[in-house]
Amino acid sequence: MNRDVRTATGMAHLYRVLAGNLDLAIVLTKREVVGRYRGSFMGLLWSFLYPLLMLAVYTFVFSVVFQARWPSGQGTRIEFALVLFTGLMVFSVFSECVNRSPGLVLNNVNYVKKVVFPLEILPVVSMLSALFHLAVTMLVWFGFHLVYFGLPPVTAVLFPLVVLPLVLFTLGISWLLASLGVYLRDVGQVVGVGTTVLLFMSPIFYSIESLPEAYRPLLRANPLTIVIEQARDVLIWGRWIDFGEWSVMLALSAAFAYLGYAWFQATRKGFADVL
Repeated sequence: MNRDVRTATGMAHLYRVLAGNLDLAIVLTKREVVGRYRGSFMGLLWSFLYPLLMLAVYTFVFSVVFQARWPSGQGTRIEFALVLFTGLMVFSVFSECVNRSPGLVLNNVNYVKKVVFPLEILPVVSMLSALFHLAVTMLVWFGFHLVYFGLPPVTAVLFPLVVLPLVLFTLGISWLLASLGVYLRDVGQVVGVGTTVLLFMSPIFYSIESLPEAYRPLLRANPLTIVIEQARDVLIWGRWIDFGEWSVMLALSAAFAYLGYAWFQATRKGFADVL
């Protein structure tokens, strides 16, 4: 592969790379999903059991131990567990990809040194794996909702649209961190702390309305807040997406994805020298 082509930063080039390596990305995603549970007795079944067990724990802890209730909606304890679980589903896609990003190139040195390999698809593979687990988690969410509240609202079909800006935003960060992780080995530690901070700075365990007015703008500045709030709107409260807000976020996320990709392509020239 020509060196100039490998380092091209245009979106048209990214599209050609993704389209031309779609089969490779799918194979790597399957290998990653299966490899996560390789050697375990339950195997791939853990991808279904894990969110099911987590939802059972959340329900017990928050509905029985803390007797917590979400301020809006029906205010039941079971509903609180479902609202909490919805926020964690969205956050998990982001945290799983971002936490792994600094090691994506570092853990695949052979792809850099010995093989002509489209390194830019590594964050895409990580995202596809996270989306697979999100799909499985959604099955658990759907079953829980069906048992306790009946069929979800019709607006639930908009959930993929809600997640789309998050996917682009996370890919942008993943490309950026995958590159930085090669040159700055401390990035992985910083990212782990950062995602933990974001977990508690996102409206997952509490609603925005429960915060003092002075702190709400800070929480709303978190890009994850909009996605989490919109996910609850369409999945639980039966509200339609605010398409004006969604369009702005989609455009900003696409721009951020491009910048992350451009940074990755511009810095990949030095990967082999550093590694």
